[in-house]
Amino acid sequence: MDSPARALTVVLVAAAAALGAAPAQASAHISFGRCPRDNALACGRLTVPLDPGAPGSGTVSLAIRRRRAPLGAARSAVIALAGGPGQAAIPFTSDFIETLGPLLDRRDLIVFDQRGTGRSHPLACPALRSEGGGPIAGAVAECARQIGPSRRFYTTPYSVADIEAIRIAGNYSKLVLYGTSYGTKVALQYAQAHPSHVEALILDSVVAPNGPGAFQLSTFAAIPGVLRRLCALRQCAHITRNPVASLRGLLARIARRPLYGRAIGGHGRPHRVNITAGGLFELLLEGDLDPILRSEMPAALASAARGQPAMLARMLARMQSAGEGDLGEIDTPLYYTTTCEETLFPWLRSSTPKQRLAEAAAKLASLPHGAFAPFSARQVLGESGIGECAAWPYSTPAPPISSGPLPAVPTLILSGAEDLRTPTFDARRVAARIPGSHLVVVPNTGHDVLGTEPGSCGQEALRTLFSPHPPAACKPARPPVFLRPTPPPPRTLRALAPLPGCSGRAGRTLRALALTLSYLGREMAVAMLERGGSTPISSHAPLLVGGLRSGWSSLTRSALRLHSLSFVPGVTVTGTIRRERIVLRIGGSAAAHGTLRLGAHGALVGRLDHVRVTLRGHAAIAADSAADSARREPQAVRALGSTLARLSGGPALREVLSMIAFARSPGAHDAIASARR
Repeated sequence: MDSPARALTVVLVAAAAALGAAPAQASAHISFGRCPRDNALACGRLTVPLDPGAPGSGTVSLAIRRRRAPLGAARSAVIALAGGPGQAAIPFTSDFIETLGPLLDRRDLIVFDQRGTGRSHPLACPALRSEGGGPIAGAVAECARQIGPSRRFYTTPYSVADIEAIRIAGNYSKLVLYGTSYGTKVALQYAQAHPSHVEALILDSVVAPNGPGAFQLSTFAAIPGVLRRLCALRQCAHITRNPVASLRGLLARIARRPLYGRAIGGHGRPHRVNITAGGLFELLLEGDLDPILRSEMPAALASAARGQPAMLARMLARMQSAGEGDLGEIDTPLYYTTTCEETLFPWLRSSTPKQRLAEAAAKLASLPHGAFAPFSARQVLGESGIGECAAWPYSTPAPPISSGPLPAVPTLILSGAEDLRTPTFDARRVAARIPGSHLVVVPNTGHDVLGTEPGSCGQEALRTLFSPHPPAACKPARPPVFLRPTPPPPRTLRALAPLPGCSGRAGRTLRALALTLSYLGREMAVAMLERGGSTPISSHAPLLVGGLRSGWSSLTRSALRLHSLSFVPGVTVTGTIRRERIVLRIGGSAAAHGTLRLGAHGALVGRLDHVRVTLRGHAAIAADSAADSARREPQAVRALGSTLARLSGGPALREVLSMIAFARSPGAHDAIASARR
């Protein structure tokens, strides 16, 4: 073990020893009782010192959930750690049970909100609550002062000491630590401090012990490879020859002059969206947790680079709207406390905020040209958190740098091949430092492998954790059909080929109708998953989706209504889709006008420009046969599925229903949710 790592271990071991030395802590135990509304879980609390080295400094009460092993009394436990930093773990307890099922037959599951989050003394400060435009440097610095000197006790080493206190109080000899994102950093530091008490590590989307880096160098380096991977196996043959070139050209255009697009709101109201380099970077990161957004990225970049930013503007507006609802997912004061105190920024902590920014700029200027390509070094300063933390009033010295071997404990590392927040490059470096560890790279997956992978390779690797055989490498595979790169929106109706069997403008209008319904299906699925189960769909709370060009649609329990919805310029669709009745009126300046209705055998039939047309039907996707899965679905998922999954319609509706099938899958909500792990 290298000397800086040994220094860190000394700090952690001393903290744990202080816990054991305090008379009150030596007899501490967790008083569990039955959890309300869940007989399978026990709810409890453990009081730990605020400062393990000074038991009289105050206490923190940790909220804990326990699920007993079904097969006998367990001497070991799995501790599931959330991400962030600042994310509470208890809300994800049911997800942890489902994810870690193979390991829980003979082990208890312990889930706790780390100090400063959720129900474990969450940090709060008025400065950030009143900052309507989002946290800025002044508000973050004021927040630190409002928390006071105790903020130093809300960093990773103190969470590590809390885990050891839980182990002792729970009478466990060993722990399996499962962490996602920041949770992997906590797990690794615990293993460094208490290797003899670690049965195994499961590191999903790993953060390196010294990470994340101040400039996110590995993230920027991974962007070109991830974009090319999205287009592998000729999946972008009709979209773009080079998605990296599309991004490069778009960034060059933004650097020359401001770029704006128009996004249509849920009631058809347009608003202007400023397309910036920072927004593009955030959108790329958001794709880590949103496979639908990821599939739209190549077409959106290519279209915007050609002067058609509507698709990209809609994606940015959707991301910003989802972000507004995310504020409760992360304890923001805790996030800044941990991030600013622990990140190895390129400045002296004794410097003034202005000097720190100058030191960071000098370090950026010294990096090799192209280190952030196709982004520029200037754009990095605005996206790295440097501005907020430059004003942070430090209460601790810089953490030691760890570079030597990590403890040789059984370790499974999972990395999404398309993860930008915690790229596979970092996972390989961590794996190289843990003797005997196994790294599994999962295709078609971004951040949080076990929660978002469309296949089962990560889960299969998890089952081999205590097997004598190493996990198998994942086989390259195309993503599911509805997660493959989407085609770019057409610029005109004349650019479309007519649907087979119907020539001329009527055939092109039918093609436009199919594309419009396909767009609607994707957008409805995303809107439903972003809403989750918190607000049931009803006539008073419909699900609203704006068109790409104009118009909007609304979903209630009784019907899906389209209000001049436009995806193709000059083509609008108005009408109603019910269980037994479909009426769609086609209009617009470029379209063949007419009305289509649900006919025999699920076909859409009618006339366009006085030409009789038939859009051949396909049977709707059958309802889920697994009753358990249906019971686990959010209410909004069930509402959307029950409204559309029984409909019949043309080929476009088949894709609509494919999206609903994805939405009904067990891991879909985690796959699309914007919670930062």
